[in-house]
Amino acid sequence: MTDAEDPPARRCASRHSGPRDGEECGARARFQIACHARPPLVVCPQHLGPALLLAEGVLWPPEITLVR
Repeated sequence: MTDAEDPPARRCASRHSGPRDGEECGARARFQIACHARPPLVVCPQHLGPALLLAEGVLWPPEITLVR
């Protein structure tokens, strides 16, 4: 695959201050967390811990996959 064919990098879906804050993290996502009855969360390493502890619908034990 060439650079032109590579899919765009996925970005972290977390917010800096909370769910009502309009400022998204925007860092490159490295992890995907499976959730019950919701789409999976994609997060950067900085937001992996807070997402596991605070996000709604996260499966326990968590199912985490690496995003390339």
